[in-house]
Amino acid sequence: MGPGATYSDDTIRQLHPRIAGPSKGAAVAHAENEITISRSPEDVYAFLADGLNNRKWRAGVQSISLKSGAAGAVGSVYRQTLSGPGGRAIDGDYEITTAEPGRLLAFQVVAGPARPSGEYHFGQLPEGTRVRFTLDLQPKGLMKIMGPMVQRTMDAEVAQLARLKAVLEG
Repeated sequence: MGPGATYSDDTIRQLHPRIAGPSKGAAVAHAENEITISRSPEDVYAFLADGLNNRKWRAGVQSISLKSGAAGAVGSVYRQTLSGPGGRAIDGDYEITTAEPGRLLAFQVVAGPARPSGEYHFGQLPEGTRVRFTLDLQPKGLMKIMGPMVQRTMDAEVAQLARLKAVLEG
């Protein structure tokens, strides 16, 4: 093609991937885990919606406080300090984006190097509550290079549902 010719986005990405930016189908890191807890969906939801409980069941949470909004309400922001690589403290503030008691609690991390979104889905079972925890991250910049480490961290985070179960049933 000569001067003035146009190229498709796919052709530009193939010829010049560094200047073309991410493709529409860029990889998303995803982690998911599910567990049954012998408590009602409302009890499990209430515990998770109050971010101040995070230190009780999530390893790596050094400190947490309610930064703004009402505890557990949409728009509330929790200031959170996490243990990062080598034990270094990193920010991990998050905002609650969806709050449907006993059904769905969603959040978006708004500070720190990784900014995943997450959801807790609650389902009533005869023996208690099925809790499904998902995390999704659209890696950007250096995070793309660190993909395997980011995936391991996300997998470890959702695996902590076992600790949540122990706390709520103990």
